[in-house]
Amino acid sequence: MIELKTATELAAMREAGRVVAAALAAVRAHAGVGVPLTELDEVADDVLTKAGARSTFRHYHPGFAPTPFPAVLCLSVNDVIVHGIPDRTRLADGDLVSADFGAELDGWCGDSAISFTVGTPRAADRTLIDDTFAALHAGIAAAVVGNRIGDIAHAVGAIGRAKGYGIPEDFGGHGIGRRMHEAPSVPNDGRPGRGMRLRPGMTLAIEPMFMAGGEDDYRTAPDGWALATVDGSRAAHAEHTIAVTEDGPVILTEGD
Repeated sequence: MIELKTATELAAMREAGRVVAAALAAVRAHAGVGVPLTELDEVADDVLTKAGARSTFRHYHPGFAPTPFPAVLCLSVNDVIVHGIPDRTRLADGDLVSADFGAELDGWCGDSAISFTVGTPRAADRTLIDDTFAALHAGIAAAVVGNRIGDIAHAVGAIGRAKGYGIPEDFGGHGIGRRMHEAPSVPNDGRPGRGMRLRPGMTLAIEPMFMAGGEDDYRTAPDGWALATVDGSRAAHAEHTIAVTEDGPVILTEGD
């Protein structure tokens, strides 16, 4: 069932989104050569604590994972696409980092992801990140009343396919609201004009994931969580929580 949110409920989700944006901004500012991934997780956790919010990631245990997720932040480095678990690995010059974060505040959730480089960036990484964010904003632009989920999927996938990137088929965006993952699923590739029609009050997390090597296949790490490219190529991830409104899509996880 899809819950259509009222203006008051969207305002509450915007507050959760501010916490998410603040945490990701803090993580990006703190990231640097030599910084351990666990330290970035602590930075994000501190933002949660100060805001009086709860992590939607820590202790989350979906059916595909052998164990609950142990951190508040997914940190996926270089060839890891999504769901990387922060460990004591220290960031190196030129690393490509994707940081995914979720928060619940007063019963409402926000979810967002960014990708960035540490130290001296590779030109190809910068292009990959820029293209992934361009796909995110194309997907958001398609989230208008009367369009369908397939229109969002097509807008995202069209950019990825035109650039020759791989797109992991089984993972994409989702509905969000009182829970982090709600109906409907929002694929990152698809045919326009298909799927559920978009209505005012729907809230979605749109999240492109592109793999530079062009393969759609991926491998799962031994921890059962992290997904990585099969060819060792780099990956990027971008995400925003948005609301579908009569006045157009509204991003709920932007900073102030």
